[in-house]
Amino acid sequence: MSSETLERLFGASHALDHPVTLIVTIALAALLPVTLAAIWLLAKTGRIDEKLRIELMRHYWSWLVLIPLILGPILLGAKWTIVGVGLLSLLCYREYARATGLFREKTISLVVVLGILMVMFAALDHWYRLFVALVPITIGIIAMAAILRDEPKGYIQRVALGVLGFALFGSCLGHLGYLANDVSYRPMLILIFLSVEMNDVFGFIVGKSLGQRKLIPNTSPTKTIAGAVGALVLTTLLVMGLGVFVFQGTVLAIFVHLAMLGVIISVMGQFGALVLASIKCDLGIKDMAATIPGQGGLLDRFDSIILVAPAVFHYINYFVGVGVAQSASVLTGG
Repeated sequence: MSSETLERLFGASHALDHPVTLIVTIALAALLPVTLAAIWLLAKTGRIDEKLRIELMRHYWSWLVLIPLILGPILLGAKWTIVGVGLLSLLCYREYARATGLFREKTISLVVVLGILMVMFAALDHWYRLFVALVPITIGIIAMAAILRDEPKGYIQRVALGVLGFALFGSCLGHLGYLANDVSYRPMLILIFLSVEMNDVFGFIVGKSLGQRKLIPNTSPTKTIAGAVGALVLTTLLVMGLGVFVFQGTVLAIFVHLAMLGVIISVMGQFGALVLASIKCDLGIKDMAATIPGQGGLLDRFDSIILVAPAVFHYINYFVGVGVAQSASVLTGG
């Protein structure tokens, strides 16, 4: 294993070398105390009532935990990033399995969990062929495992739930981890997470300010057409502004590619949220879990990034490649 690979996997000495990583980290660190002071000031001056103050503080304490949990592994090294994404995938699948009742199908759940662990291993090893092959292989094993109960009734439903669970939380989220094989993974992942979160914020603010006509009221009563369009425009501008520094010196740094990347992040982010909203509506539940106080489960917080991850990964991989300058098969030595 080369020194460059060791540094990428385990080193944090160069974590803040890239200006985007440095500026965003400092900005987030400064934003937390400023937000707390702003909530206190609004409550003190009577601009918000006690109920809203409690609600805002609940969200604040959640983000006080979530920001270090997201940013910490990215700064510490690629190994911690990949393992962190793998744990997130497992926890998201756990919430999904419990909400849908799939957890009762022990064999299928075991296959999905093993599939997620194998995706994490392929990302750690920088073994792209295995990473790609795991999707059809795992789907095939899920279909076979579901036969073992010898209960044809409900077979399609069991297999469909298992395949959807692995596709969303094993394959889709797994692309975030595989991005850590690129030398510039830190600014790329920070761009993705920041843009996805701001996409939600932009949609909420514009929707509340200008929105009247609902987008798809039966699935998500709060989302408006104005909010969706506003999020699309503002997120694209954000990606273009930061992306020119993230992808500096590559073909992705030009206007057209950054604009397209912004559109992909915004559209896929909004549809990711709607996918989980559809699942919750179908199940008749408000939140997937109660893991995060005031914000439901991890899936309720990370739903927007599920479809963004593979879309952005393959867009970047198509034009400039992911980890092309890094050693492959770092664990297996292939």
